[in-house]
Amino acid sequence: MESFREAIRSGRLAPGTRLPSSRVLAADLGLSRNTVVRVYSELINEGWLVGVHGSGTEVAQRSAEPAGEPTRSQPPSARPQLLHNLRPGQPDLSSFPRDKWIRAVKRTVGTAPFEAFGYADQHGRRELREAVARYLARARGLHAQADNVVVCSGAAEGLRLVAAALAEAGVTTVAVEEFGLHTQREALAKVGIDTVPIAVDADGADLSTLERMPNPGAVLLTPSHQFPLGVALHPDRRAAVVDWARRRGTLIIEDDYDGEFRYDRSPVGALQGLDHDHVVYLGTASKALAPGLRLGWLVLPDHLVGAVAGQKGETEETVGFVNQLAMTEFIESGAYDGHIRAMRSQYRRRRRHLVEMIDRHAPTTRVTGMSAGLHVVLEQPGRTGAELVRRAAREQVTVESLDHFRHPGSTSARDGVTVGFAAPSASAWSGALDALVRALR
Repeated sequence: MESFREAIRSGRLAPGTRLPSSRVLAADLGLSRNTVVRVYSELINEGWLVGVHGSGTEVAQRSAEPAGEPTRSQPPSARPQLLHNLRPGQPDLSSFPRDKWIRAVKRTVGTAPFEAFGYADQHGRRELREAVARYLARARGLHAQADNVVVCSGAAEGLRLVAAALAEAGVTTVAVEEFGLHTQREALAKVGIDTVPIAVDADGADLSTLERMPNPGAVLLTPSHQFPLGVALHPDRRAAVVDWARRRGTLIIEDDYDGEFRYDRSPVGALQGLDHDHVVYLGTASKALAPGLRLGWLVLPDHLVGAVAGQKGETEETVGFVNQLAMTEFIESGAYDGHIRAMRSQYRRRRRHLVEMIDRHAPTTRVTGMSAGLHVVLEQPGRTGAELVRRAAREQVTVESLDHFRHPGSTSARDGVTVGFAAPSASAWSGALDALVRALR
């Protein structure tokens, strides 16, 4: 593997060079094909190589290019691809349980009824909805029934479906946390819904803001682990927001994007468990397994199920039945729980390692956010988030400024960067952390 890296560094393997197939290279070197596949996979995860659909594997363009400095105006896809990806919210794809997933696919496809190969149910496969309902009731404390579950292709589509249903019902304003994903605000804006920011402090979203708003039709929250600031919604505020939704007859949209990953205690149960009639629960397998599976789920109040599922249309593409049935098998067999336990242990160690290294080598840096999830927030006296992003880029590290997640109406003075610690493969983690520490000195 190191010989590949050195050949790319030195220019002997130029950007865009197409590499032999894993089968051919394995035969040439007298190695097993699995060994070559693993090396290719790790080098892709580290950013040295890139898999090109229909064309095999090539040397990545960025590998011989000087590091650029990301700017706020560039969309993430347009930024230079740096060696170390420490963007928040991205799991370790090299740890995807390929063998177990393949076995689940084989078992389910081999026994799937013929009707599974036909047009999909808007709500999703019944088998998966039942499995998800049982899992969420057990692992996240939800009040969930299969009839209230709608399968979607991830969190983005889930919110889009809910937003469209709310817009049809006449909702024009949704309250959101002052730091959050701009893509979520854009999804609401596309259906004509304005967003109003709620301040976030050490106890999560400051819900007193809601009482001063005229009539928001819903509030979008990340209560178990606020994204990106990394705090939990205080128990008193959890109760207060549910009471607010009941009194106003409105909805809470709960984005439980990484609720399973808590490291200092057992995960806090989902907000939906307090009131299933006023909370829309949005979950996904993207952080626990892989975003490329395109698997997510909504747990909806009775009155919203038909309206949300209907947003898909009668023939609109949905999650393929193979992945739905494989996920069903994965949950029911216990493999999903086992994988989450393994990743929880791995991410706990990484977070602890990151905090220890920063304390030792960059002691003026403040690490904030509770011991949970896949990222931390770093703040340094006298340095803005934009400056930290530039310093990291010079060390070939990609991080995100808090400004990237700030609502245009926010008045918060918070500044810093979000650093994901999950994405690098095991072999790349130490190098990524060393480079980050250099940037923080």
